[in-house]
Amino acid sequence: MRVELLVVPNCPHEDIASTRLRQALDDTGNAGTPVEVRTVIAETVDATPQFAGSPTILIDGADPFAEQATGPGAFACRVYRCEAGLSGAPSVEQLRRVLRR
Repeated sequence: MRVELLVVPNCPHEDIASTRLRQALDDTGNAGTPVEVRTVIAETVDATPQFAGSPTILIDGADPFAEQATGPGAFACRVYRCEAGLSGAPSVEQLRRVLRR
């Protein structure tokens, strides 16, 4: 499994997204799976069609939360709908669900 975390420079939600993603990977038996962090800059947004705001999580090249995205190429913070309301990253439980698919 290939796991990528796409972020803009100095993303305020990178740490929480990374922490939650690592926890979900560990919880689903994927503790050895590395997370590749890729920084997206304004000049490369158009060349990164999967990027829908920062942070964007890709599992094997696909955004499992694409239906929540407002559109591709948003060089801005991304907001996720979670069980407890809006958040700058998916919840651990949401990530566990997509990793179990």
